[in-house]
Amino acid sequence: MATYAIGDIQGCYDPLRHLLDEIRFDPGRDTLWLTGDLVNRGPKSLKTLRFVRGLGDAAVSVLGNHDLHLLALANETLDFGSRFETLENILQAPDRDDLIHWLRHRPLAHYDRDLDTLLVHAGTHPKWTIRKTLDRAAEVESALQSKKYASVLEKMYGNTPKKWSADLKGYRRLRFIINTFTRMRMMTGHMSLNFTHSGSPWNARKDLQPWFHFDAPASDDTRIVFGHWSALGLLVLPRLISLDTGCVWGRQLTAVRLDKRVPRVYQVPGQ
Repeated sequence: MATYAIGDIQGCYDPLRHLLDEIRFDPGRDTLWLTGDLVNRGPKSLKTLRFVRGLGDAAVSVLGNHDLHLLALANETLDFGSRFETLENILQAPDRDDLIHWLRHRPLAHYDRDLDTLLVHAGTHPKWTIRKTLDRAAEVESALQSKKYASVLEKMYGNTPKKWSADLKGYRRLRFIINTFTRMRMMTGHMSLNFTHSGSPWNARKDLQPWFHFDAPASDDTRIVFGHWSALGLLVLPRLISLDTGCVWGRQLTAVRLDKRVPRVYQVPGQ
C-alpha cells in the first residue's frame, strides 16, 4: 500500500494518467491525495472530475479556489466569463448535478494521524493547531453541505477580513477561513493575508513572508502538503511539501510518495 500526493491538476487529464502509470498506481491498494484545483484552465476538466470521482475512497481531494469557482458557477452565484470557458462542458454535462454534489462534499483539509500529515490546497494559518485547522475547515464544509450553501458561495468572494480573530462571525468568518485554505500565499509581519503578490516568494516586498515562514504550531511536528503556488514550485522538506509545479502552464505534474521515510518524487511533462 502506498500513499501519493499529487499537485494541482487543473483539467490536465492526460498528464494525470501518465503520472499514474509512472507510479504504477493501483486503486485497489494505493491512495491518492490531491491538493485541489482539479478543474479549470486545462483542456479536460470534465474528464478529470469524472475520473477522480470514479476512484472513490482511493482518492482524497481537498477543495481549491478553482473548484469553488465551479461550484459558484453551477449555483449561478458567479457570472460566467472567458476565464471559466474550460468549465462550460461540466456545466452542460448530463451528470453535472452528481459531479457538483460530489465536489461540494469534498473537505478543505485532510489529516492522517499515522502519517502525521495535513493536506490543504493553499495552506493553513500559522497560529492554528492541527485540531483548530480541522475545526475551521469543518465550519466551511458544514456550511457548503447545508441548505445555505448557495449563500456561502456568493459571500465567499472578497479580500477582507485579512486578519484572523476568534471573534469573527457569520460570512466574514467563513470568508477568512476559505481564503486561508484556498487563496493564501503571503502574509504581513502581523499575519494579515496579502493577495497582491502571487509570484515567487523570493521576489516579494520585504514586509511580506510566505505563510509557512512563521513559527507555527500547526507545522512544528506535522508535515503539511499543499499546492496552489505554481511560482513557488516543488519544495520537499521534512515538514513541508509544495506540489503545484505548473502542469497547466506546460511545466510538470508532480507526485510525491508520502509513506516512505524519504519521500520519492515523480514527474511527467505538463499540458
